[in-house]
Amino acid sequence: MTIALASLACGLIFGWGLLISGMANPAKVLAFLDLAGRWDASLAVTMASALLVTSAGFALTKRRQKPVFTPKALWPSRKDIDSSLLAGALLFGLGWGLAGLCPGPAIENLATLSPRVIVFVAAMAAGMALHDLWQR
Repeated sequence: MTIALASLACGLIFGWGLLISGMANPAKVLAFLDLAGRWDASLAVTMASALLVTSAGFALTKRRQKPVFTPKALWPSRKDIDSSLLAGALLFGLGWGLAGLCPGPAIENLATLSPRVIVFVAAMAAGMALHDLWQR
């Protein structure tokens, strides 16, 4: 129960951050990505702030003997850059650049019931399912 409440709190904080920063607004994201046009640099402040908070969080977490809500920390062990990582990053970037949405804001935007967002999330879910099938 404690883990579920912690997850809920983290999700709410993340969702509020997306709304407040404007990252849930595809037009704002596309304006940020439009370096050759009318570039909106305001999301750079959001990303820099997120990087600072995340860096501090990781530094504090790594100092702990064990996690607060689970018996063992599950840190990633791979550090190599392979073709799967590059292909995934390329597909993520293409989707973000074409639609102005990435997974978090897309799920948050489902509340608008926009057909464009629904199609995006359906395609994203299908891509995840295909990935799982391919990995098996």
